Amino acid sequence: MPSGRCHCGAIAYSFQGGVRHSSVCHCEDCRRCAGSAGVAWIGVAADDFAIEQGEPKRYRSSADAERLFCGACGTGIAYINENMLPGMVDIQTATLDDAAAYPPDKHVQMADALPWEATLHELPRFDRFPGQD
Repeated sequence: MPSGRCHCGAIAYSFQGGVRHSSVCHCEDCRRCAGSAGVAWIGVAADDFAIEQGEPKRYRSSADAERLFCGACGTGIAYINENMLPGMVDIQTATLDDAAAYPPDKHVQMADALPWEATLHELPRFDRFPGQD
């Protein structure tokens, strides 16, 4: 059964069943909540998602949306919006124990993307932090 956790391990979760969607979201709400240019998500049926350990904090990030996160380390875990995604829970892909197994298949909310995101692929790449051989 696929599983994941927050950075400190206080919150652990699992899900069963299939992934309904997979994407990287660029909306301002996700960017501000995660402090990142984009956030990778997988969507699963709400009935298939279970918190296995701990009790996540809940934050209403908009009138329709609630975000679950770890109160100890701050890691974002899930997003729930019954109006936009009825019966679904979106899980932050990078919190999965095997995040590589769930690659995104699309970008969403590109109207909100930061202009410099379009050229990120042109930046120099390093396997580790430069100068830390």
